[in-house]
Amino acid sequence: MSESDLSVVVSCYAGYRSEQTPTEFLLGERKIRVIEVVDRWLATDHRYFKVRGDDTGVYILRHDVTAERWELTMFSK
Repeated sequence: MSESDLSVVVSCYAGYRSEQTPTEFLLGERKIRVIEVVDRWLATDHRYFKVRGDDTGVYILRHDVTAERWELTMFSK
């Protein structure tokens, strides 16, 4: 799997603090709706979201704040 395979297109909800929270994402041509944010944490230049999709999969999405780029870092069915 190449680095470009890990890129995802993420749609977010910006709450009252303007913190973006994923609501759905495209994995290839598949649209996955986020039904639950299981966990979230911050690193120096990245924000991580562990989410459960409507396909019952669990995903970790990483947001590179500087580059404004999202990546899939983990998937479990």
